[in-house]
Amino acid sequence: MRMSLSRWLVVMAATLLLTGLRPAPSVAVPQIARALPRPAAVGPWAVLDYSNSNALTGGQGLATVTRPDGTTYTWFDGIASVPLRLRLAGWSHVGDPDSRDGYVVEPYQKSSGDSKMFRVWTPGGQAVEFYHRDVPGEATDNNFAAIAPDGDWIVSGQWGDITSLPFYPMPYLNHAVSGPGQNLPLAGAIRLDHAISAVQGCAFTTVVQLVCSSDSDSSPLGNTKPLIQIDLARSLTGGDVTGRVTELGTLPLESVCSGSFEVEGIDYADRSGDLRVEVIPPGPCAPVGTVWRFRR
Repeated sequence: MRMSLSRWLVVMAATLLLTGLRPAPSVAVPQIARALPRPAAVGPWAVLDYSNSNALTGGQGLATVTRPDGTTYTWFDGIASVPLRLRLAGWSHVGDPDSRDGYVVEPYQKSSGDSKMFRVWTPGGQAVEFYHRDVPGEATDNNFAAIAPDGDWIVSGQWGDITSLPFYPMPYLNHAVSGPGQNLPLAGAIRLDHAISAVQGCAFTTVVQLVCSSDSDSSPLGNTKPLIQIDLARSLTGGDVTGRVTELGTLPLESVCSGSFEVEGIDYADRSGDLRVEVIPPGPCAPVGTVWRFRR
């Protein structure tokens, strides 16, 4: 979930001009014209349509949240989502969030240190911070949170070429977590049969399958900015589990602006079956993200 300094400056400057120095809300903004043909599908996922996001307040990722009454809404996170208190404490980066049973998990990381932070929002709107102290050999990166369908585990991700995805007990839903003062222990890892690279987000589509978005320009399996499927040998129960990697194809990359795209977070809505992936377009188009919607 890393945004280059130049792109950050473009997004910040354009957003401030558009909003009169006020942070923009995480709502849909006017759609822009598309100039290039899009694929009909990426692997088994048919391309349905797209919407737009504000890259400043929603350019890191998104999650479908189900309220207690059964209605849903989309939670966005972006550069401007980080509270000043956390930013001053060094927690300057928020990744792709996820939600389960009304709880929202925001993954935070520092530029240096030996821990990760998961900021958990309760269905009642209270934000509580939980920390994991990294074990030897574990990177501090915390690109995304993917909550297992049973609610017991949070899968996290790291930058670069990786061959495993660590996971931790989910606060509130996993009774092994007693409170925010407790260190979230490393419960295990998904051991992949192939390396994956620049993964910006993952989401569970079943208890034994994740789909992930990658910003890699040249993945270990030779694809550009691919949608990745990971099939688990079994559901997560604690302890390591193997995962089979399949790259499904390149995600849609369309804009009236030319240059480098940045693939961001991913979301899967259990009830609708909608898979959504956020892509930030190049250059002056960067303030308006594109959220592609797929269905299998």
